[in-house]
Amino acid sequence: MTAEAAAAVRPRNRRQLIVEAAGRAFSEHGYHAASMEEIAASVGITAAALYRHFPNKYALFAECANVLVDRLVAVLDEVPAEAALVDVLAAVTRVTVAHRAAGGLYRWESRYLNREDRQVLRAKFAHVVGRVTDVVRREHPLPDEHLRAAAALGVIGSITMHRTSIAQRRVEEVLLAAATRVVATDPTAATGSARSVELPTQPVPRTRRSEILAAAIPLFEKDGFTTVTNGRIAEAVGLVPSAIYRYFPGKADILAAACLQAAGLLAQAVAQNLLGVVDPHDAVVALAATYVAYSFEHTALTNVANAELAGLPATLRRPLVVAQREHIAVWERQLRSARPELDSRQARVLVHAGFGVVVEAGRGLRWRDSPDNRDAVVALLVGALGL
Repeated sequence: MTAEAAAAVRPRNRRQLIVEAAGRAFSEHGYHAASMEEIAASVGITAAALYRHFPNKYALFAECANVLVDRLVAVLDEVPAEAALVDVLAAVTRVTVAHRAAGGLYRWESRYLNREDRQVLRAKFAHVVGRVTDVVRREHPLPDEHLRAAAALGVIGSITMHRTSIAQRRVEEVLLAAATRVVATDPTAATGSARSVELPTQPVPRTRRSEILAAAIPLFEKDGFTTVTNGRIAEAVGLVPSAIYRYFPGKADILAAACLQAAGLLAQAVAQNLLGVVDPHDAVVALAATYVAYSFEHTALTNVANAELAGLPATLRRPLVVAQREHIAVWERQLRSARPELDSRQARVLVHAGFGVVVEAGRGLRWRDSPDNRDAVVALLVGALGL
């Protein structure tokens, strides 16, 4: 084919197609595991052709990280300043659901942006949160309007973090209703449920293996899983780098083992706090309080798991996915008992929406652990679930 013929069949929106394909790849595999060759192949071009549009993977990644927020800023700029809150939230929901496959990229993978690009991204999201906060303040003059706005956006953004199959219109309705409930929830009027939660005690590291796990997670959270070397982990526990391999085949095995240990602690906490709870409503509140307490006490591990698990090999990721599904199944069963009108997919979407509340509200509180902060997040989570 001649160059002229190739140009004639080349789609005019090829750059957009590349960005959309790359966003899916980065979201599914993580920044480091996604390859330019894979992205090019998914668009039907060569890697060389891809590099004509983007000089390197970072440049492509930086553009992908900004796609959703740029669309949110654009759609909100089109909504009149006097628009009702439901119209503002509906606009955000439509855009987010339409781009759910790659929309979650900003939440965890943005840690790989350089400082300047990360600040630009944060400023854009601050604009979105600020716009929603203004309308929340006007229509629901309750305490902590910024926190409620961030939590509502966490509800909507949660759809980008899971793959529950549900029709677009239905999921928009579920998310919009949940976000609307969140902004109308007074986070200072919590019942104190979070104060009565009991969590299993974190095991004291008494073996080299457990010392490695305990040392690795803070390093992964601070500098990113890919950046941290086995040498740094070994140094943190007083070993030479080669000694790490006596306990773990590789760095990915350390992360998987730590996450599996944490999943066991969460499952134990859920069983403990549901013991003797008969009423479905009380059971869901107990689940919410347990999950919030766990998130505050294990912030580093939760952040690392959310950010890095996608890049793990399938064999290591599989047991963690099974543990997560088992945990969500408990939520789904209790939520449908409390709200029988929900089907399984709606309930699952709401459970993930609740997790989104915890992520964004926790961030908004800078994960400062206190009884009042835990209660506030529990109240917002329960509000999202519609109890």
